[in-house]
Amino acid sequence: MSGFKKFLFRGNLVELAVAVVVGAAFSGLVTAFVNSFIGPLIALVGGQPDFSRLAFSINGTRFPYGVFVTAAISFLIIASVVYFIVVLPLTKLMARMTRAEEAVERECPECLSEVPIKAARCKFCTSELVPV
Repeated sequence: MSGFKKFLFRGNLVELAVAVVVGAAFSGLVTAFVNSFIGPLIALVGGQPDFSRLAFSINGTRFPYGVFVTAAISFLIIASVVYFIVVLPLTKLMARMTRAEEAVERECPECLSEVPIKAARCKFCTSELVPV
């Protein structure tokens, strides 16, 4: 029982649980944003993107492929909104923040390991390094 308790309260599991809860809340937020703003903008240009009535039949069995097409279009719209409104700005912000940090390591030309900038020899392959 104590092993199970350790497993439950291990940092990775708790962080994962928090990430799932925050992700579910964020999913609701993105869906509401797309339904409130992006969907109506698309409807202004090309009409309502609803293909759920599209279907074909084989031997009396109906295949409603329009439901899949509508879900695929919704996924693409939501993915693009998340990318352009969340991922892209955060990536640029992180790049600006890390650019300000000074490099403390460099790559060894022989073994491609990371070694301190001021090192005269690589600690992995012991090859001599040109001072920076």
